[in-house]
Amino acid sequence: MTIQVFIVDDSAVVRKVLSDFLDSVPGIDVIGVAQDPIFAQKKMQKTWPDVIILDVEMPRMDGITFLKQIMAERPTPVVMCSTLTEAGSRVSLQALSLGAIDVVAKPKISLDCSMEEASVELVAAVRTAAKANMAAAKPKAFVPIPRTPQKLTADAMLPKNTSGAISSTPLIAIGASTGGTQALEAVLTALPANTLPILIVQHMPEKFTKAFADRLNSLCQLTVKEAEDGDAVISGRVLLAPGGKHMMLHVNRAGVSVQVKDGPQVSRHKPSVNVLFRSVAKYAGSKALGVILTGMGDDGARGMKEMHNVNAKTIAQDSETCVVYGMPKEAVKLGAVDYEVPLSQVPKFIVSHK
Repeated sequence: MTIQVFIVDDSAVVRKVLSDFLDSVPGIDVIGVAQDPIFAQKKMQKTWPDVIILDVEMPRMDGITFLKQIMAERPTPVVMCSTLTEAGSRVSLQALSLGAIDVVAKPKISLDCSMEEASVELVAAVRTAAKANMAAAKPKAFVPIPRTPQKLTADAMLPKNTSGAISSTPLIAIGASTGGTQALEAVLTALPANTLPILIVQHMPEKFTKAFADRLNSLCQLTVKEAEDGDAVISGRVLLAPGGKHMMLHVNRAGVSVQVKDGPQVSRHKPSVNVLFRSVAKYAGSKALGVILTGMGDDGARGMKEMHNVNAKTIAQDSETCVVYGMPKEAVKLGAVDYEVPLSQVPKFIVSHK
């Protein structure tokens, strides 16, 4: 089925380039464009789109205000176009909290009006948004990173073996993608300050993860921070993998910590859930609880299977509460999941883990 897209952007050049590019993609049809939300509302009443691509800063009505209106009156998958700056990251997180399915970088248009750098990310965002469960997306969602043709496994970062010191501290490892900001906020804000250590991979690009960690830290009883290499894994602390780098659990004589390293994309993502889960299987074994939340694709499924094989407890978010039931579904298909539960029950499993 063709995905019908409407573009709202105050730049005529951006509207033209995005429209021409998306129209050239099989299965995507741009049914209209507008320079601001006022014009967009009038045009979209004739044929309502499947996905809206929305600029942030526009005259007469900004994108955030229009997003609020869309979600209140006629919830529709929205992909925001934002600048990848510190300020842009904050606005993007606000958009995700209001119901946007995805945020992509504002395309840099070259002199020949090409946008190859952003094309893969944009198409992936539109296709993901078209599949979103809007009932589950009501407040928030996530920002994926661009995909590459080659799909590496966790072997690219960490050999598959179970030798090495095992952590004496139980811990929680969580992986999420599309819809993850909503799900993670719901889970973490429900947890007490003395919760076991939590390690999280949420698919996000650079600049977004620190803003997201800071936001969660302001809302939670737990201490939430963007992980740095060597950070100690301790109760009451949540470490979020930084965008553009992998995060791995590590245990040695000095104690339990995380390693934050650059490297190739694994399962087409960096950070990758598979990399985190493999390291947790290796260094935490049966003392770990693995959680896989809403997300597009299959990152985390194989890593969770490795955790399951060393007797770690594993749970997955169910299809009814996922914005996109992709990653949990793949983990279930592999036989990696002990329990499939609604999002509201995830905090209970975390608190009860010993």
